[in-house]
Amino acid sequence: MKPPFSLCVYCGSRSGRSDVYVEAARAVGRWIGQHSGELVYGGGSNGLMGIIAQETLTTGGTVIGIIPRALFEREWANPACTELHVVDTMHERKHQMAERADAFIALAGGIGTLEEIFEAWTWRQLGYHNKPVGMLNTAGFYDGMLRFLRTSVEQGFLGNEILDMLNVGDQPEPLLRNLIQAAGFGVARHLEQI
Repeated sequence: MKPPFSLCVYCGSRSGRSDVYVEAARAVGRWIGQHSGELVYGGGSNGLMGIIAQETLTTGGTVIGIIPRALFEREWANPACTELHVVDTMHERKHQMAERADAFIALAGGIGTLEEIFEAWTWRQLGYHNKPVGMLNTAGFYDGMLRFLRTSVEQGFLGNEILDMLNVGDQPEPLLRNLIQAAGFGVARHLEQI
């Protein structure tokens, strides 16, 4: 049976220095699982990636991991995934993740997380997809970046309409609900029944 929604999550392969990031990852995974959803992510077992996958599985969701062969061979893959797909390149990984997802969200992370969420956002701006894109700003983690993006608008390099495509929130549940409801009528109807 197909899950009511598939959420692509980009996040750190490290846990960070504060428990707030771990708790946010657990909250996101718990929300996906409790709503019988599907997590689509990079297939790793470390850091926030491993935490969100475990929480999703523990609370009743499914987990689709997509990992490049080079990382799989380093034994970084999560064997607990409902489905684990090993691909040849990072490009193929990101393409498959985007294809399977109804919406995208970035939690705290490093340059890989940033590259992935910016690519999903750019593809939305260019019309390659019309899927919602979000950023969970746990404990102000993305405050500096959001200031920079507003500067980009002020200096004429980014339109307000493009900035408005990025859904930002500091609490997991309302942001997740907004993203999934924006992803489509069938998904929204499922959430109303819960």
